[in-house]
Amino acid sequence: MTAHDIIIRPVLTEKSNDGVNAKRYVFMVDVRADKTQIKAAVESAFDVTVESVNVVNVRGKYKRQGRTGGYTSKGKKAYVTLDAKSKAIPFFETLS
Repeated sequence: MTAHDIIIRPVLTEKSNDGVNAKRYVFMVDVRADKTQIKAAVESAFDVTVESVNVVNVRGKYKRQGRTGGYTSKGKKAYVTLDAKSKAIPFFETLS
């Protein structure tokens, strides 16, 4: 898998924006990816040095539409903290 197969999209919420100043970013990643693959993907895609990666499995929520019900898709979130000497990711810097 390439870096773009592992990193699906950034998570852009108020809570995730609070970590941008501390160089902590949140991404939705492939559910099959592990921490070392996520670290390598972020380092190669954004040319930065990753200090740590924490992952959270996200369950699908139960939603109803009239009589029928189902679950939204499940996923995996990766909280990526960059090294203090590393440059920031420019995409997130333009948002704040």
